[in-house]
Amino acid sequence: MSMSFGRILLGASALIFIAYGTICLFDPNVPAGFTGLEVPTGDAFAEVAGMYGGLQTGIGLFCLLAFFNREFYRSGLMALGLTMGALAMARMIAILATVQPVTAYSHAAFGYELVTAALAFLALSRTPYDST
Repeated sequence: MSMSFGRILLGASALIFIAYGTICLFDPNVPAGFTGLEVPTGDAFAEVAGMYGGLQTGIGLFCLLAFFNREFYRSGLMALGLTMGALAMARMIAILATVQPVTAYSHAAFGYELVTAALAFLALSRTPYDST
């Protein structure tokens, strides 16, 4: 049995989101360090852990569910495409709006988000709708 491109994308995305999310959940200074953010208070620690750790882990778990459960396959691709597309769009708007220089981190993150969104929508468009 061959594995579809969409399932490969969901599986790879699940691994990336869960791994990075777990790291960020337990050490919010990791994503903060990549971006130049500071985590000076308990509220900041909780915010970064929640948004970078909890949210990304949750997205990864949904991708994993969609990888294993056929009933969630299309919605998994849709969620992945919308999430990554919205991240890419917001990041591009922010890059264009700031007068401060951005590093390779922002450009690489934008590229990863844009490509992942495009691939998710491509896989979704090639998947027949199954109403059962």
